[in-house]
Amino acid sequence: MLASIGYAVAYTGVGIALLVLGFYVLDLLTPGHLGRHIYENRSVNAALTLAAGFLGQGLIVFASIWTNATSGFGKALLYTVVFGLLGVVLQAVAFVVLDLITPGKLGEHLMEGVFHPASLVSAAVQLSVAIIIVASIWP
Repeated sequence: MLASIGYAVAYTGVGIALLVLGFYVLDLLTPGHLGRHIYENRSVNAALTLAAGFLGQGLIVFASIWTNATSGFGKALLYTVVFGLLGVVLQAVAFVVLDLITPGKLGEHLMEGVFHPASLVSAAVQLSVAIIIVASIWP
């Protein structure tokens, strides 16, 4: 049981680190401070996109652990780190691509205080990228 607790702590630590990294990458892709837009300016758009990114990253971490746990802790943890980092990078790429193919500046729309439909599209892209990565992990 102690070993399982240790594994849970390690996987959770890696998962939280990946969520934090994902937050900062999205923060770099959007104008201003993402946290302030969500918590002070109450931007539903920014919150929706970030929440979708977090859920997608969580799915990737889950799939990495679930599909590799029987191959040993070290290998499963490595898969979690590698695919988690891949998720952060590919979600960022998808964000930039979506920004390029849609009118206006996506990051600016996502920071608006009033609901903007672009936040739904951005959230869908974040989750779609994660699901694609999960499908590549799943046996």
